[in-house]
Amino acid sequence: MKPITIGAKGIAHTVSDESKLAVTVGSGSLEVYATPMMCALMEEAACRAIEPYLESGETTVGTYLELNHTSATPKGLEVTAEAEIIGVSGREITYSIAARDTAGEIGTCTHKRVQISAERFMQKAHKKAEN
Repeated sequence: MKPITIGAKGIAHTVSDESKLAVTVGSGSLEVYATPMMCALMEEAACRAIEPYLESGETTVGTYLELNHTSATPKGLEVTAEAEIIGVSGREITYSIAARDTAGEIGTCTHKRVQISAERFMQKAHKKAEN
């Protein structure tokens, strides 16, 4: 991995459409943007922040997420997550992430990802299925 710049940012966008509602994904009964979908968008933003620092064959995997979903987003609004790298310890990268819809902030999280070899990781994962 290349040296990582603290403060590097990544952004991800989506729309709170039918496929991303709590009632659709099974995380509730209301037609609002689902918490699991916000989590996925936040992880996408984190991946975009670290992407320029990865070498061929490297990737990251999420290991920790502390999330607050503070405001509901109705169907049809755009949602944006912005991740900022706030710490690096060896192969572990720590992020501060905020999500917003067109009306304002809807959630925040602290997230950690670890740099890994994609091939080695998948070999280890496939061995689980062999047992």
